[in-house]
Amino acid sequence: MDIVESVMESYGISALPKKYSEAMAYVPFQQYNSKTYSPAQALESGTVFPVLNKPFFGSKCSGGKDD
Repeated sequence: MDIVESVMESYGISALPKKYSEAMAYVPFQQYNSKTYSPAQALESGTVFPVLNKPFFGSKCSGGKDD
């Protein structure tokens, strides 16, 4: 059973609301991914989870440092 199913079963709620407004942002429950950075890399990246490492490069929109 994954975390979303566990939360739904334990608390009777879903990851996203049944009724929603197009103008509101909703963020689903984060799936726990066992991959984590080392403490030094996490401190440098600002997150322990690689999936959340989304560096900001100013006006670039393509995704990588070398793009």
